[in-house]
Amino acid sequence: MSTDRVYNLILITNILRVLEEKGMTKAELAEKAGVSGSFFIELSNNKANPSLRIIAAIADALELPLPMLLDDSDVSKEVLKAITNQGVFKFPGDLVWQGGVLNKYQAFQVLKWSDDNKKLLKRNK
Repeated sequence: MSTDRVYNLILITNILRVLEEKGMTKAELAEKAGVSGSFFIELSNNKANPSLRIIAAIADALELPLPMLLDDSDVSKEVLKAITNQGVFKFPGDLVWQGGVLNKYQAFQVLKWSDDNKKLLKRNK
């Protein structure tokens, strides 16, 4: 499966999850983001290749940071493996990738830990 297809599936999965959380319809999102109503059907069927501008418009309409629409940490490892037909990238040791919504202090701590782990990964290359 192509990388584009994987990201499209992650994108549409996150969009649908957020729509459900916000009690919003695809039609409402399409109007608010300035995209056609059929766009989401095309994206689900891998017939759409959204530009960064369109993804950003969708993120704005959902009142989310753009990276949250492409974050796969809310997608289970089993689902990710199924949609990619391959194993999931594994970090060495007990390191994992995890996204989440944090307050500023928590985000500061996570960034500090991330920087420390990136240095560790560079040393182990």
